Amino acid sequence: MSAIATSYVVLSPNSFSLANLTSTTTTRTRSVILYSSKLVSTSRGCHSLRPPSFSSELFLRIPYGSSKRTSISTASKPFSPVTMEWQDCMVKMELDVPTSVAYNCYSDREAIPRWMPFISSVKILEDQPALSQWSLKYKAFGRNIEFSWLARNMQPIPNQKIHWRSLDGLPNRGAVRFYPKGPASCVVELTVSYEVPQILAPVASALKPFLEGLLGRGLERFASFAKTYQAESTS
Repeated sequence: MSAIATSYVVLSPNSFSLANLTSTTTTRTRSVILYSSKLVSTSRGCHSLRPPSFSSELFLRIPYGSSKRTSISTASKPFSPVTMEWQDCMVKMELDVPTSVAYNCYSDREAIPRWMPFISSVKILEDQPALSQWSLKYKAFGRNIEFSWLARNMQPIPNQKIHWRSLDGLPNRGAVRFYPKGPASCVVELTVSYEVPQILAPVASALKPFLEGLLGRGLERFASFAKTYQAESTS
């Protein structure tokens, strides 16, 4: 007599993982028990191995006669990486120099440490003048802060825009825009975007206004630097 039988599978934490388990229709009742890393097959009329407790095992009832393949997956949820916060800063100032003077002055990247408070050095790569190595050193929030990055200057728009993005090191990007106000004055607008370093994440809310203050002081010094630059270039 043909009958639909039922098998049981017990998967304990110490047993190996079942990737797939397939059952077929038979005329006899068979049970499959997976326990303590041992697979024991028993048939009717024989003593079967029984685990002492089902409190910590996964008990599955799989009917014979099903052609469907049953999969047991133990894969964990995919890892979600932590996304760091980006901040945007913007400052601008009117300068008493023509747009062309301000543009040429700012284009001298290696001179930037002379007027930007937190930039300690800028070195243009000799074989690739569009690339430059930057270093930042400043004491703030009770610690000595030091970062470096490699930046690429993007294609500029003469007397209108200089912009860049980092390729390595501290992630950042920015632009300087020049707006003429008259024959002897202009407005310089500086925007900087950066990824908040993990070491400064606890003070992220205070970082943006702090950096905007530094950038503003930098532009004030740049205004004096540009006037000196203009005087030297016309003498």
